[in-house]
Amino acid sequence: MKPRLVPWMPVLIISLLVACSGARSDSHSGETELYILAAASLTDAVQEVRRVYEREHPHAKLVPSFASSGKLQRQIEQGAPADLFISAGEKEMDALIRQGQVVTEDHRSFLHNELVLIVPRNHKRIKGFEHLTQASKIAVGQPKTVPAGEYAKQTLQYMKLWDSLKSRMVFAGDVRQVLTYVETGNVDAGLVYRTDAQTSDRVTVAATAPPGSHRSIIYPMGVVKGSKNREEADRLYDWLDGEKARAIFRNHGFQDVAGR
Repeated sequence: MKPRLVPWMPVLIISLLVACSGARSDSHSGETELYILAAASLTDAVQEVRRVYEREHPHAKLVPSFASSGKLQRQIEQGAPADLFISAGEKEMDALIRQGQVVTEDHRSFLHNELVLIVPRNHKRIKGFEHLTQASKIAVGQPKTVPAGEYAKQTLQYMKLWDSLKSRMVFAGDVRQVLTYVETGNVDAGLVYRTDAQTSDRVTVAATAPPGSHRSIIYPMGVVKGSKNREEADRLYDWLDGEKARAIFRNHGFQDVAGR
């Protein structure tokens, strides 16, 4: 008599084979993936940090993702893989802390930046904020989701220019998109962080936003509560707050938060 095949047995066998295959793959790689969600303005610095950290910690593989801080906040809220979050604004981090998404004791003010007005390199007409009335198009980040856009709006409101210039605004999805608009000449001017302006030889800094014109630009860093590798995430968090990592960020134009 032939043995009777239980209907669910093939599914069980396939599941066991897949599970075993996955276990071997993890064991073979020996790497722990750590997902860093970082503001777009941190792209170059974090990529350098990734290379240095992985060289010093061969068991770790850093997987960075860059976007506006508001977009990254939503991704964390929706359960996207994340171990560490570095925001370009305190508002996004504070919201995640209130929701219990970021570990309360494992977050801190990390870096400081400045807001600048940039123009295409050979542009001669706009030499300061007072000349923005001569611009046809001005790029800024979307104020609701891009911290650089919120700081830009605060600055232009402080100068009583926002209402008169609003119809000329081109709103970008993140600060790097603002930089691209200016580099390509699609707009006459844009507001970005000083660190972004430093990455391009196709733009000129026309002016720096004056003190008091916007909230202080602070980059907070925190460990995400849903991290699947909490011990490794804590180790990365401490390393990023150390002198070697901070030297990398300073080399990219970021400043330490006052009092450190």
